[in-house]
Amino acid sequence: MQPVTLIIDKRREISVKYRKLLKSNNNSVIITKNLLSALKIIQDKEPDLIIISDSIDSNLPDFCKKIRALTYNIRPVIIAMSKSAELSDKLNVLENGADDFISEPVNPEEFLMRIKAHLRREFESNMNTKVCLPAKNYTLRALKRISSENTPWAVMYITIENFNNYKEVYTELASDKLVQTYCAIMSSVLSEADYLGTLSDNEFVIITDSLKMEKIANFLTFAFDSVAPKFYSPQDNKRGFMIMRGDEIAGRRSNFVHTTIGIITNEFIHYKNSNQLIHALIQIHRMADLHDKSNYLIERPRITAENAVENEINNRIFIIEEDEATRLLLTTILELQGYEITTLKNLSQIPSIPAMIILDAGDSQNLKGLEICKKVRQNHDFDKTKLIVTSSIHDKELILSTGADLYIPKPYEISNLIKWIQKLFQD
Repeated sequence: MQPVTLIIDKRREISVKYRKLLKSNNNSVIITKNLLSALKIIQDKEPDLIIISDSIDSNLPDFCKKIRALTYNIRPVIIAMSKSAELSDKLNVLENGADDFISEPVNPEEFLMRIKAHLRREFESNMNTKVCLPAKNYTLRALKRISSENTPWAVMYITIENFNNYKEVYTELASDKLVQTYCAIMSSVLSEADYLGTLSDNEFVIITDSLKMEKIANFLTFAFDSVAPKFYSPQDNKRGFMIMRGDEIAGRRSNFVHTTIGIITNEFIHYKNSNQLIHALIQIHRMADLHDKSNYLIERPRITAENAVENEINNRIFIIEEDEATRLLLTTILELQGYEITTLKNLSQIPSIPAMIILDAGDSQNLKGLEICKKVRQNHDFDKTKLIVTSSIHDKELILSTGADLYIPKPYEISNLIKWIQKLFQD
């Protein structure tokens, strides 16, 4: 991202001279004459560096103090420029919020080197050290800047899904290597004019040209799916999923990691501010997520019919349980929790698509429940249905291999089952 410098100076000739010096150093420079116009620029652009001259109609230390108070949340570098070389003046300005004091007239080379040093330190202080990319604060600043621009742009919100599960199974060291590899892939397809930054360990933002966004997204999904299998054990690759470990999540099946990319542009929609832009980005990203494989989605012009579709909250749970007492207990407790419960004997009785199915695997002589589990997973109508399999047969891998999302050994605590139901409904 090109750094932004704000010059607050009443002298046209001198301020233009400073701008020429800085622009030659790949720096976006804005000039203003007073505090009021400076405030608007600070709000819209969140400059990395502010140069304040004592030519303004205010006391320089007081002005620095006001700017520092107004920018406490973004913390730009403030450099005071003054004709004075008195030590007391320097100390007074530095005490009131300035990061540096430069006496005029300035040596152009020294001026440029000081600016470079401050911008380098500003960038490094906003760096995600694991991947050597700009961190969240810097990325949000980049999004805020483009939201006020009219030039064409595209923003790509990129995530690694199931990342926390992968980290839990394979440790933080392995997850760091996965992220570093993906960041190297992303960097390899971007030009100097593009921006790549992070929002968290597994969330990234690319700001690029709207003409090449789809080619980038298409390559990233392909490349990620090509390298991801190298980060699993041979057993997991053969099995086709991960088995979670630990007291809280033991017995849960987890899909492999995949990448999801949501993309918006300003080609058809003008975003009023960065909050609106981020909201649109999150919405398109949610629509892009395919649960078990990499995908991207680009926001296009919409043709809508208001209220044409009614959004129904699916809270239906079907219970297939041979033991009558357990079945009755589960039904009573879950209905009290607000779920719509239906008890069944077999798959042919299913009247609609539930949000969740809780079924018993059966005994060692008759694994009828596992056959039901396989049939449910083979039916694409049930792709979004969560499957919890309970069993007195303590073969976790066998049960999860049939398509179950979670295995709970019998006997189990009802409170533990309810906790998992609530968690799976939120996923």
